Amino acid sequence: MKKIIYNKFDKKEITKMPQVVFPGRIITIINKEETQKAVDYLLSQDILGVDTETRPSFRKGESFMVSLLQVSTRDTCFLFRLNLTDLTPALIRLLENKAVPMIGLSWHDDLLALHKRAEFTPGNFIDLQNLVGSIGIEDLALQKLYANLFHQKISKRQRLTNWECDVLTDKQKQYAATDAWTCINLYEEICRLQDTKDYELVKVPEPITINIEQQDE
Repeated sequence: MKKIIYNKFDKKEITKMPQVVFPGRIITIINKEETQKAVDYLLSQDILGVDTETRPSFRKGESFMVSLLQVSTRDTCFLFRLNLTDLTPALIRLLENKAVPMIGLSWHDDLLALHKRAEFTPGNFIDLQNLVGSIGIEDLALQKLYANLFHQKISKRQRLTNWECDVLTDKQKQYAATDAWTCINLYEEICRLQDTKDYELVKVPEPITINIEQQDE
């Protein structure tokens, strides 16, 4: 039986779904010396999921540099606290690597934020937003994509928390790791559907809009 997917997913349906949580180990990197060993491990893998977090600003004119770079394998996620380590030579080596594909979503924005910390030439990054159209999906948000393809909910409750606090909470760590790890799952599933054509695309009707001025005439 073919998988049913939708060109646009109803956000109301997401609230009913079970929450997906990263099941692996999470390692937080808080000093520059630890980045070298972590990067060596990550570059020994065959695929990586990537994402960033930035401390939110609630005042006009206030902004912060990217606080966290999370990089996940299928079972391990490293959380690099950039507000403590900055972009070390090892991390730049990771970001410039062309051997291991790094899967992200809306990654152009993340790259702009990372470039404010240091100059580097982006390596083998793959943006999910550039792939989903190949199977007819029009949504570009991570939460909607995951609900559409896996019928599970990615919680966004921690997004606007302080990513520069002294110690990240367990909920923050879980949130950050889940976002990076789910990018791997989405990429592999999109590739599978591209290759097998084992899906049926349901096109959701556009909502009907009524021009009140014309109606009154």
